[in-house]
Amino acid sequence: MTQQNNVGTHDIIDLTLSLEWHSAQGHHQETHHFANYNVWRDIDLLPPALQGQILHQPQGFSGSAKIAPGEITPMHDPRLVKKIKRDNFKGRFQGREITPCAGRFYPQGMIENLAGGFPGSMLPLRITEVDGHWLTCDLNHPLAGHDFTLSSTIGTIHGEPDEHGGRCQDAMEQLLHGPGMQARIAHQPTDFFCGEPFRRMDPTDDSGFYKTARMTEHLDSRALAEVEKLYASLIPGGSRVLDLMASVDSHITDADATVTGLGMNAEELAANQRLSERLVHDLNQQPSLPYADDSFDAVICTVSVEYLVNPLEVFGEVRRVLKPGGLFISTFSNRWFPPKVIALWIDLHEFERMGLVSEYYHRTKGFGAVTTRSLQGFSRPVDDKYTGQTGQSDPVYAVWASKDQP
Repeated sequence: MTQQNNVGTHDIIDLTLSLEWHSAQGHHQETHHFANYNVWRDIDLLPPALQGQILHQPQGFSGSAKIAPGEITPMHDPRLVKKIKRDNFKGRFQGREITPCAGRFYPQGMIENLAGGFPGSMLPLRITEVDGHWLTCDLNHPLAGHDFTLSSTIGTIHGEPDEHGGRCQDAMEQLLHGPGMQARIAHQPTDFFCGEPFRRMDPTDDSGFYKTARMTEHLDSRALAEVEKLYASLIPGGSRVLDLMASVDSHITDADATVTGLGMNAEELAANQRLSERLVHDLNQQPSLPYADDSFDAVICTVSVEYLVNPLEVFGEVRRVLKPGGLFISTFSNRWFPPKVIALWIDLHEFERMGLVSEYYHRTKGFGAVTTRSLQGFSRPVDDKYTGQTGQSDPVYAVWASKDQP
């Protein structure tokens, strides 16, 4: 394999694709990295507007194209909105019966005798209405009818391989699997709260579970670097920051920032050298925050929002302690402590989890438009202990909004 300066028609390259779009609630950006992308085999599966921004371009080159509604994802088709009997919903997960809720997504295989579907299908459908013994289901793509901006960035150009066989990799199919699921139907709230969403495998007091210090990071270093970059890009220099549900690292690189940590384990907080103030406090027992109104420029919650059993109360308290215009940023991945995560989190598609966290912001009066971001597909560091199990870095999902100005 020979390395070249520009992308040739038979090269292997590292390629990053990004998708930006808007919903009625805010702005969304999805980024997916494709290592060892085979140009000869797979580039014809990309939109023509992007192909010309990859072929014969140098490493580091970025391009973008506006994609009109219906050009890649189809226009919304009313014929794919179907009314079915409630009894035809056969939702079960991990031995539990699933209750269908308005606004939520479910695999099409959960619907018995669905026209055009098949048992076991994981393609998503959205239940738009629950009306007594009937459900209204929308089988359209979650981004149907949306316009968006599609961007590409060329990473390392590895040169030509010795052979050109193998299975095609449809990068667009992977990029578009999930986006759209984090948005409401127009302005209608998503019912994430039916059933027992905040039930946990271990319902006992959290102080026992967190009594033993876990002196470790909960994501790989590549993913945490992305979290640090996100915080650095959003939080102004010199800010007073509250690290909510804090542990051994706050991922704040600004040396002028003042960081207060509120967490569950005193030893973990003591090990976090970035903190200037530390407090052990259980938000699931006491959602109120022991800080004055308008105290912080920013609040962060890193890989912990999935453990909150009183999220709306906590989000209301965060809004109270934020200064007007201050940001509340929640970041998370697809890893958690099974005994303490809420049951709903396990049931949701990864992109729908961004919808759940967005709903916390929407239902808390006083937050503005919500932004979501996803990053997937990057390579896991070679020295990470899980590299033998997966070559991909932990995905990063982020949701944030600002406190309204008076």
